[in-house]
Amino acid sequence: MADLDDIPVTLIDGRETTFGEWSGKVRLVVNVASRCGFAPQYGVLEELQKRYEDRGFTVLGFPSNQFLQEFGGEGKIAEYCSMTWGVTFPMTTKVRLNGRNRHPLYAELTRASDAAGQAGKVKWNFEKFLVLPDGTVHRFRSTTVPDDPEIVRLIEGALPEEA
Repeated sequence: MADLDDIPVTLIDGRETTFGEWSGKVRLVVNVASRCGFAPQYGVLEELQKRYEDRGFTVLGFPSNQFLQEFGGEGKIAEYCSMTWGVTFPMTTKVRLNGRNRHPLYAELTRASDAAGQAGKVKWNFEKFLVLPDGTVHRFRSTTVPDDPEIVRLIEGALPEEA
């Protein structure tokens, strides 16, 4: 895999940065969509953010309309996430997940295999990629809830002990 930290990212407010802004943290990258049946996962993602952010964890939401379930503009997405789910974790501008014009981060992350050994394109909204500080990537499909025991075990195992 290429160095993920060098990949450019545009936040939902238009600020340009790189994935490296969160280098050294445990990062849960999720392709989100506001009008998806899995949207209640936003609430669980925010709970994880609140529970672990002080120990070096962050959720990163990447809105996508690849499956035709996201609002048209970033302002509407930001408002929905904030007002409906209380989202405080970083969100990006809308990205493509699959195909020739996919976001460079997804070009790299989709090389990781899920529990069934399958790599490749994102199949649906709310797929999760847990990127550990050492660069290891763990992939979880949409039906795996963000606070699944395996995800929590990996997060806790990569974070420093609570003070």
